[in-house]
Amino acid sequence: MAPTPEDEVLHRTDAGVSWITLNRPEAMNAVTWDQRERVIALLADASADPDVRAVVITATGRGFCAGADLRGAPATAERVAGDVARMIRLGAQRLITAVLDCEKPVVAAVNGTAAGIGAHLALACDLVIAAEPAKFIEVFVRRGLVPDGAGAYLLPRLVGPQKAKELMFFGDAVAAAEAERLGLVNKVVPAEALEDTAREWAERLAQGPTRALALTKQLVNASLDVDRATALAAEATAQELNMTTADANEGVASFVERRTPKYLGR
Repeated sequence: MAPTPEDEVLHRTDAGVSWITLNRPEAMNAVTWDQRERVIALLADASADPDVRAVVITATGRGFCAGADLRGAPATAERVAGDVARMIRLGAQRLITAVLDCEKPVVAAVNGTAAGIGAHLALACDLVIAAEPAKFIEVFVRRGLVPDGAGAYLLPRLVGPQKAKELMFFGDAVAAAEAERLGLVNKVVPAEALEDTAREWAERLAQGPTRALALTKQLVNASLDVDRATALAAEATAQELNMTTADANEGVASFVERRTPKYLGR
């Protein structure tokens, strides 16, 4: 029996955390058309579900995601001008945008090689935890390709334009420890500690003020694309909106009453 998208992208929700796990270890989790669509749908579900308050994206086996596996894409007629751009917009860019726009904080737990779109999938997440054997590769240049999946957008914002060009021009593998030094990764842990560390971080996020975190994510993600006046106006509006939430009221009340707040994500 052929595997289904549910087999190839495992999903569970536990303690307010949506766990999305790529599960094609024999292919180093190179992501197929069907897998991509399922991940996008699960991220949209996480945004809409008030009981989901954080997301973890991880994978089984030795690889996090070795890039795109286009063998699963729908068949098309002879290619004409515009087909490739359309494929990128509807494919890799939609996947990365789904992570960036998810209304819950997203943690990447990178268990192994993250190459091409797999690297960008990890780097689009809000927090990145990497196992010691993990490595990140801007593999496109090795295939004579331009980086896609928002790579040229994400990398300069993380490491600056000069370093981004170095990584993309040469396509060298970046070990987890070096990725942490560069600012691509928040934390490196032994492989056996990866899942527990991701769970600890995600559950801590899931106990936080979910709407405040969502608004904070939006402000930070937009901050490098706008001028100061626009950023400050967005900040003021976000705080105005946030003050209508139950969690903001709880946060203020707990401070006044000198107790630990109990946030409900609402």
